[in-house]
Amino acid sequence: MADWNIIQAVNDALRIEMRRDPRVVVMGEDVGKFGGVFRATLGLIEEFGADRVIDTPLAEAGIVGAAIGMAMYGLRPVPEIQFSDFIFPAFDQIVNELAKLRYRSGGQYGAPVVIRTPVGGGIKGGHYHSQSPEALFIHTPGLQVICPSNPVDAKGLLIAAIRQDDPVIFMEPKRVYRAARGEVPEGEYTVPIGEAKVVREGRAMTVIAWGAMFHEAKAAVEQAPELDAELIDLRTLWPLDIEAVAGSVRKTGRCAIVQEAPRTCGFAAEISALVQERCFTSLEAPVCRVTGWDVPFPYTLENDYLPLAPRILKSLRELKAYEA
Repeated sequence: MADWNIIQAVNDALRIEMRRDPRVVVMGEDVGKFGGVFRATLGLIEEFGADRVIDTPLAEAGIVGAAIGMAMYGLRPVPEIQFSDFIFPAFDQIVNELAKLRYRSGGQYGAPVVIRTPVGGGIKGGHYHSQSPEALFIHTPGLQVICPSNPVDAKGLLIAAIRQDDPVIFMEPKRVYRAARGEVPEGEYTVPIGEAKVVREGRAMTVIAWGAMFHEAKAAVEQAPELDAELIDLRTLWPLDIEAVAGSVRKTGRCAIVQEAPRTCGFAAEISALVQERCFTSLEAPVCRVTGWDVPFPYTLENDYLPLAPRILKSLRELKAYEA
């Protein structure tokens, strides 16, 4: 076992898959000699060469478009979008081409492309380096969306994503890139896509989170053991493990969802609707959402924007106290 952070776990997953499968290609801005802006691809070009670790121009639509062509001709590209905020120039390629490739070709072509991108705030990046666009891709049929919170899941989920034949948006929470550490098994292993994890069992409420906000939700829950909260790390956002979520809410009767993205039309709203449809007769209070605000992500007021542990805890206490 190695004591690693998420960056090290991602790097090891890429290295393992590139050694195992010569079709795996890494590409993106500064991923080669520089090792990526967060150093997630450090050392790969020295081992695998510039033909498989490709420094690209600053052109996200071109990066993803080239990756789609590579996948159609038998490669398994893993493009990196340097910040998730920069993914929007490639939105047409992802939503209209990559996500629909299997469908529009009648199954003749798969699309084994895994797009890695750092998401979220917490690094004083301001409104162009701090967004959480997961809901846009969850809304698109044909895409899988993954957002791990820790190195063990990051490595296992990335390996699983690269090995399957459909496109994945692999979101890495940069706020905890180095802060989240843990023992990571060496060598190959996978974490199943589509399975949430109950990290803490409880009977009075269900708290759901993912990525960096999982750590804030965990801190809030641990500060108030009297809340008797069950804590779920989604890990895979889509496909959503709705059975794990609904099973927990049926047991606890109360549900809180924590997301970093703005509130309106965020993924927490979809989870809330799914919980209401499946658990209506078990709910003892309205589903609670603790989210970012409906404003551009601020620079100087970053900690006021983020749903950090104190704000989460306040909402959980209100949820516990609710009486119809």
